[in-house]
Amino acid sequence: MGLFGKSSEKPPKDLVTEWSQKIRKEMRVIDRQIRDIQREEEKVKRSIKDAAKRGQRDVCVILAKEMIQSKRAVTKLYASKAHMNSVLLSMKNQLALLRVAGALQKSTEVMKAMQNLVKIPEIQGAMRELSKEMMKAGIIEEMLEDTFESMEDGEDMEEAAEEEVDKILFDITAGALGKAPSKVTDALPEILPLCCCGFRR
Repeated sequence: MGLFGKSSEKPPKDLVTEWSQKIRKEMRVIDRQIRDIQREEEKVKRSIKDAAKRGQRDVCVILAKEMIQSKRAVTKLYASKAHMNSVLLSMKNQLALLRVAGALQKSTEVMKAMQNLVKIPEIQGAMRELSKEMMKAGIIEEMLEDTFESMEDGEDMEEAAEEEVDKILFDITAGALGKAPSKVTDALPEILPLCCCGFRR
């Protein structure tokens, strides 16, 4: 029998070092994903400005909803980085405990962090594999699949859009759109569209 009730192929210290390296690798994946999303956001902002100049508020609304989804995605990715940092800190604590107790200890903090990390699509595979290794080592207990994480997104999207679209349009177009209406279904402000032929859509 090994330190964890089962035979272990690697010493506990090596396991902790390996887990920390894997976490840092996946953090770099998250960083790249955030940068990619933010680059796409800039493209969407430019598209909103172009649509605003043409007086196409309906197009602006659709694009603004895309921005809401992007910002939510970035928020979740930053939250996942916070969970990863929590795991890294716990790994440092495990090394300290290992020197004193001679064995790795079960950690509820790591358990909670890993439960959140296995829900992130961009790193899901790696985090599931890592959680299996940690379960085998006795750091965490077996985790149940949580299938309800994304249910609220579809249900709340329209309500969130009603509250946020006009603000986004106002910010991006410097007040040309979104200054007066409280809902995205309201009429265009009288100053738009800016059309040389004088027609209003």
